[in-house]
Amino acid sequence: MIDLHTHSTASDGALSPSDLVDFASKKGISVLAITDHDTVAGLAEGQEAAKKAGLVFVPGIEVSIQWPTGEFHLLGLGLKKCSKELRAIINFLREERINRNKKMALKLQEAGVNISYEEVSEKFNTENVGRPHFAKVMVEKGMIKNPQQAFDRYFAKGRPCYVDRVGADLNEAVMAIESSGGIPVQAHPLSMYVSWGRLEGVLRDIADSGVKGFEAWHPGVRISEAERLEKIAHSMGLIVTAGSDFHGEKVRADRKIGQTAGKSKINDRFWQEELEVALKRIHNGDDHSFFSVE
Repeated sequence: MIDLHTHSTASDGALSPSDLVDFASKKGISVLAITDHDTVAGLAEGQEAAKKAGLVFVPGIEVSIQWPTGEFHLLGLGLKKCSKELRAIINFLREERINRNKKMALKLQEAGVNISYEEVSEKFNTENVGRPHFAKVMVEKGMIKNPQQAFDRYFAKGRPCYVDRVGADLNEAVMAIESSGGIPVQAHPLSMYVSWGRLEGVLRDIADSGVKGFEAWHPGVRISEAERLEKIAHSMGLIVTAGSDFHGEKVRADRKIGQTAGKSKINDRFWQEELEVALKRIHNGDDHSFFSVE
């Protein structure tokens, strides 16, 4: 099994990068990508742990993109370094995330929920505090029973404490990932909430922006939808990836490492026949698992 989309405590996952690698190894994963939200902070630790565990490590990131509908996330897979362009995007998104968190905290207080941004930020050792961290504090304080209730009552779009996020420009993010030696792949395309009748045209426009692949296989879609997305991607000459979007067993019980659409195990072909081939081409045969910390 492989997994090309996972998260650690460097963003909103439950396991540290090294613990995530160890957990993946015990579950039989042979190729693992760590793709934390808007940060590369966990890659050095993950890389070192993967060497010890004998896993093929794929250094990655998941960048939040500004988009008019739904949610657009862009995976950068096979990063060799964090270029100045990617660092600028990370810094921009960090500042925007802080502004958003402060606005959410203010709305919570206005709704009678006594939690501050500073309280949440100090509790977690991550540069990317977000809604899941607020939810964990609320659970610990007995305000709600589980993190999902925080989203259902407060943080989901349309709920009283939701604040729109600001994302990076797609073209700039593509260039930043490529300047870092990575391949830009759109994560879970159906999260844009575009109808099937319009989807192929939208995906072609996205490909024209330089995106080189689509994560067709994701636990948030049915197998039939994943197969349809894969067919569209291949018709455009793009690669197809698969991931679990794993955050931790207690964070999202429905997302198991090494499993994707329909709870199916992630086939090695998404590495051997898709991403690895593309990485070898752009890296000219160099070690695609090595991330240089500058």
